[in-house]
Amino acid sequence: MIQLNSSSKILIAVDPVDFRRGIDGLCGLCRNELEHNPSSGTIYVFTNRSRTQARMLVYDGTGYWLMTKRLSKGRFSRWPKSSDTIAACQAKELIIFLWGENPDQISNPRDWQKIG
Repeated sequence: MIQLNSSSKILIAVDPVDFRRGIDGLCGLCRNELEHNPSSGTIYVFTNRSRTQARMLVYDGTGYWLMTKRLSKGRFSRWPKSSDTIAACQAKELIIFLWGENPDQISNPRDWQKIG
């Protein structure tokens, strides 16, 4: 089971990803392009070019989980923009982002953190 809580380490891939990639392809992207270990327990979040789908990849100690959310309508409008390839995110922000609450209505939206 995957749990999101305040101690969850979540990293967002800033650039869109080809969703024809499966678990092995996304693990390779984590290792080679993002320079992170996909089996570390970190939750990696990706989007497609049109920002209509998001994928989360995480290793739970026994295997990889790959979850996909495809929006019925609309797009993920507040994907991080950065010159870096990856940005940090907190669990609360990810939940709001993925489950449809409008981030513009949050009283104090947080800037995405750069990972360096």
